[in-house]
Amino acid sequence: MTLNEFFAAHPKCALGFSGGVDSAYLLYAGVQAGADIRPYYIKTAFQPRFERDDALRLAGELGVEVTVLELDALADPRVAANPAERCYYCKQNLFRALKARAAADGYTVLLDGTNASDEAGDRPGMRALRELEVRSPLRECGLTKADIHRCAALTGMEDPEQKARPCLLTRLPYGMKPERSLLAGLAAGERAVHGVFASAGLPGPDFRLRLVDAERLELHVLPEPALAPGFCAELARRIAEAVPQLPPPRVVRVETLSGFFDRA
Repeated sequence: MTLNEFFAAHPKCALGFSGGVDSAYLLYAGVQAGADIRPYYIKTAFQPRFERDDALRLAGELGVEVTVLELDALADPRVAANPAERCYYCKQNLFRALKARAAADGYTVLLDGTNASDEAGDRPGMRALRELEVRSPLRECGLTKADIHRCAALTGMEDPEQKARPCLLTRLPYGMKPERSLLAGLAAGERAVHGVFASAGLPGPDFRLRLVDAERLELHVLPEPALAPGFCAELARRIAEAVPQLPPPRVVRVETLSGFFDRA
């Protein structure tokens, strides 16, 4: 099945829209297929402000208006406890709210941007999507992350190689209370990292700024590209300036960025 075939079968859809490359390309494909596709962005404490701005701008370039919903994700004590199942509870709440609003707007088919490279298995977030009958056209059509990057580049999309944007809650170990001020601090630290790379004329990096425990703040980067010691020192200095309330940061090379606290 192709995306055109999917949208021919489902010409009226709501889309959980983050502004990331997956949901952005899916929105583009829906528009090109002539579907009535309405994107919804859910604003929580777990996304930095620039992600919402990017989502609104990208949709605007396609001539599509985004409906922004605000949700206090931390109002659910199951999410606020930050357990290993945090993604399940959070995604369940987000997509329930989105599904209800979309239905009220006349949209009964709900989509998300999961692709064929995303491991399904029994991952908590995937389980929530299945339970709520959320469709994932990219995955159903067999489009991998590499396919999406390639297709996005062909459309002229601004940042077809955009890195993953997992929510800020993933920067904390299970069980640590996700205070709003703490999440905002981590977002500020990550903005500082982007600023250092931009000032050096380097492409946007793939990294995570994590509070590994109450005493350790670590900037996790991949082994490649290799970063010079002086550059790492500048990263640590700028993060410390941005979030003086957090422990002094260390730059740590890791083999893979995702699933850190599951391996810890």
